Amino acid sequence: MPAPHSPVPSGGGAAPTPPVKRPARRMPSLSLSGWIGAAMVALALLVAIFGPWLAPYPVGAIVTQDVFAPFSSHLPLGSDYLGRDMLSRIMYGTRLTVLLALAAALFAALCGTGLGLLAAVAGRAVDETMSRVLDAVSSIPTKMFALMIVAAFGSSLTLLVLTAGISYTPGAYRIARSLAVNISALEYVQVAKVRGENAIYICCVEILPNMIHPMLADLGLRFVFVVLLLSSLSFLGLGVQPPNADLGSLVRENIAGLGDGAPVVLMPAIAIAILTVGVNLLIDGLPGRGKRLRLRRAAEAR
Repeated sequence: MPAPHSPVPSGGGAAPTPPVKRPARRMPSLSLSGWIGAAMVALALLVAIFGPWLAPYPVGAIVTQDVFAPFSSHLPLGSDYLGRDMLSRIMYGTRLTVLLALAAALFAALCGTGLGLLAAVAGRAVDETMSRVLDAVSSIPTKMFALMIVAAFGSSLTLLVLTAGISYTPGAYRIARSLAVNISALEYVQVAKVRGENAIYICCVEILPNMIHPMLADLGLRFVFVVLLLSSLSFLGLGVQPPNADLGSLVRENIAGLGDGAPVVLMPAIAIAILTVGVNLLIDGLPGRGKRLRLRRAAEAR
């Protein structure tokens, strides 16, 4: 019976319970360094995508007889050793560098992730065999391995992608295997095994979605490693060959102008620095970077 003077809801029904407002979830934001890195990466991607249409001159066009010309209104970044526009060369070179590095990094990430998942679910014998084989591959210094392959089979764009991808597959495998082994020991994965789910289902549905974010962070690091590897090979004359040119080969072509203080020697190197430093800053500024770094250190220690 309601107490005196207590309000009784009309119609005799119970008073409606006001909805409980959940606190709004704040989307994780980048740090300041992350935003700086994102801007640098966005600039590199815009140049890589739209560079051929934005370039003022064709990539091989000789536009002046003044080699190693300084900055000017019609040559914003000067001219190279043949009198070609350096801005146009860098735009085309950035496009090729990004495409080759992205293809090789994706190759390494996909192969490493697939082999890591296989090692986690296939049993101890398969795990140990693959680990020993990939440890043997990773024991060869990356640049030495790439030099041997290119010197033996020649230089082509496809071979460069495969060489760089194979060189960095063992590192991606170690990260993926460590994550997959740790996740496969969790309760929900064990429940899936008890239900009788096959290995493909367990890998693709139970394990892979929970390791995708650390692997994406590792993909960014592999991309940086591949950019530096391809640039060093091109600088040695074993990378991208004429008429194509990436950023590393642009540095090699114009090294003769270093003694004259030609600015074109520094421009490709600055472009490489913007690309690699930008990716590193972006990865380091992503939310949850501390957790990913701990996972990476644990994987590298195995």
